[in-house]
Amino acid sequence: MRLALAQFNPVVGDIAGNTRKILDLARDAMAAGADVLITPELALTGYSPEDLLLRDHFYRAVSNALDELLELDGITLVVGHPVKLGNERFNAATVLRDGNRLGQYHKMLLPNDEVFDECRYFTPGASPLVFEHKGVKLGVVICEDIWSVEPAAEAQEAGAEALLVLNASPFHRNKIEARHDTVRYRCQETGLPIAYVNLVGGQDELVFDGASFAINRAGEVVAQAPTCADELLLVDFAGGDFVAGKQAALPGPVESVYQALVTGVRDYIGKNGFPGVLLGLSGGVDSALTLAIAVDALGADKVHAVMMPSRYTADISVDDSRDMVARLGVKYDEIAIWPMYESFMAALAPNFAGLAVDTTEENLQSRIRGVLLMALSNKSGKLVLTTGNKSEMTTGYATLYGDMAGGFAVLKDVAKTLVYQLCEWRNAQSEVIPLRIITRPPSAELRPDQVDQDSLPPYDVLDAIMARYVEDNRSTEEIVAEGYAEADVKKVVRLLKINEYKRRQAPVGPRITQRGFGKDWRYPITNRFS
Repeated sequence: MRLALAQFNPVVGDIAGNTRKILDLARDAMAAGADVLITPELALTGYSPEDLLLRDHFYRAVSNALDELLELDGITLVVGHPVKLGNERFNAATVLRDGNRLGQYHKMLLPNDEVFDECRYFTPGASPLVFEHKGVKLGVVICEDIWSVEPAAEAQEAGAEALLVLNASPFHRNKIEARHDTVRYRCQETGLPIAYVNLVGGQDELVFDGASFAINRAGEVVAQAPTCADELLLVDFAGGDFVAGKQAALPGPVESVYQALVTGVRDYIGKNGFPGVLLGLSGGVDSALTLAIAVDALGADKVHAVMMPSRYTADISVDDSRDMVARLGVKYDEIAIWPMYESFMAALAPNFAGLAVDTTEENLQSRIRGVLLMALSNKSGKLVLTTGNKSEMTTGYATLYGDMAGGFAVLKDVAKTLVYQLCEWRNAQSEVIPLRIITRPPSAELRPDQVDQDSLPPYDVLDAIMARYVEDNRSTEEIVAEGYAEADVKKVVRLLKINEYKRRQAPVGPRITQRGFGKDWRYPITNRFS
């Protein structure tokens, strides 16, 4: 028997389009000799439809799509979709073959942590599903079910000889290894080989990296799909086990993040119908990396970079920006902001009289740049990409309605130290980022001789504290006990807390850690807990 794992990129809510993709994949699978095609979790609707799941006519559209798939002959189809039965909604998988519905499975374990909110929408299932094809009994489970013992054990008890797992498992760093390890545990516990099919593509802040695979009874990966690409992965079952098949190379830890960011940008722009993107270049490392990602995601013809120098912008910042856009071949403009800044200051002079110069004047420069980018966006229809990183979003080292103005924050979940690693990885492929951009001390260039470390701990320290507090939920005391200076820890935590209101107004951006500032970060703005 031959299985086909349909790793593909659905669009949330495009039920008709997703159905066409599944039908095309089914025909390709039949042409390749497959007997069974398995789609990812909620393949008909995309993951996650969120509150679309509360609309009755959404389920009518899903039902019509299932009727269309039911007309397919010659292959068994295991398709993921939501279903409403009475007053209950389920995350389901239905098995279809030659006009017959062989059974429907309802996801048993509903994740309600990190970015998941399934208890808001679904009722947990209670029964296993095992169907037979060519004398082989195949059990079906969905995503979270494979991360615990019971659903797989129940399928085994119901007679399953192999497990099929439908997934919408979003990317974060080291996620592929975690999936492999978890599936191996289920293999060891049940003695069953397991085929794991995953979504691919970007959906708002989530990136699904694919990387579908099959593991044999010995816990060995015998078939592996690539990451961040559509793939019809064929897996043969013979002699009671999966046999060796295609083995795509998997990316290293830095490359996997770069791929995820490119995928997130490509699909956010493409699925939402924007004609391209705009971004402000500063001559610094964050905007340079954002530009490289945008070009790799969309092509140079869809990217417009704008340099907006002030009197504090170093000549080398302008020179390096010109150098980089020449290397990449993108549209480029320069708009000097100082005349506009002077006009603002003249208008504000009566109100500022007698008051010392402070960050107000710095933020005004940033906000002028934001206004210019948004004006260009309005005229062209292109979306503004913001360039701030996670370290800055943690500490509030960003200007509301200034450099935070835009529609998609490419580096929102990328720590500053990782920004440098990503730049180095990208340059190792082809040197698109001028070396001086990477080696210069980072600076906002909003006042004379300014560098980031004037007001922040060194980035390696800041990022380590941030990772422990934000991503690992450790307390201030626990982080200090690891050897970090108490003053640095308290400063980072204090800045994190007082800038919650800024983060709430930031654009979405791709999630690449287990805890980003998005769906999985829900802290009150008004908050006195210490």
